[in-house]
Amino acid sequence: MEGGQGQAVCGQEALDLLNCIAQSPYDQDKCLRLMTSLPECVLNKKVKKFSLADQKQKDAKPADKKA
Repeated sequence: MEGGQGQAVCGQEALDLLNCIAQSPYDQDKCLRLMTSLPECVLNKKVKKFSLADQKQKDAKPADKKA
């Protein structure tokens, strides 16, 4: 799902959470707040499924399998 500006719906919330987890030192309180905001966005925007840009390309063009 994409928003009107070319960004995935709830994509910023998901990215913020992933970046929080990857940060050193790990800030558990911040990540927990972000963990709460992502499901709220998903429910509000009625998101059914997330996918990565690379996944979309792979799904659209299945790789040739060699025998």
